[in-house]
Amino acid sequence: MNFKLLNDEEQKTYAIIMDSGDEVTEQLMTFAKKEKLSASQFTAIGAFSESVVGFFDFSIKDYKKIPFKEQMEVLALTGDISIYKDEYKIHAHVVLGRSDGSAHGGHLMKAIAHPTLEIILNESPEYLKREMDKDSGIPLIKI
Repeated sequence: MNFKLLNDEEQKTYAIIMDSGDEVTEQLMTFAKKEKLSASQFTAIGAFSESVVGFFDFSIKDYKKIPFKEQMEVLALTGDISIYKDEYKIHAHVVLGRSDGSAHGGHLMKAIAHPTLEIILNESPEYLKREMDKDSGIPLIKI
């Protein structure tokens, strides 16, 4: 992973380039901690050699994991980085394209970049904090 700070004004903007073989969520978490990010939003395009997306099942209050062990285009990846119990939390959704043109998506749980993933990340000047939502059983952003 390589990155460059593109803008250092009130809202910082970074270009983050994942290398082939980088695990995306792991590298983003490392980046967030290293740069001591506050509330951040990101978008990305590129490709994955394998990935796991999730679909939240309210009946069990957990994610149904959907693995893809194939090369897929990242048609859209959007998410945020926030704070929950003094820890960074990445919340991202992805739409992936297969070679036949079909698309699949969900909550990004794990992904291996191949050959690259190009991320533009904007840091906001205030923190986003999460609190546990009793009805859904997941930590949601509270403003």
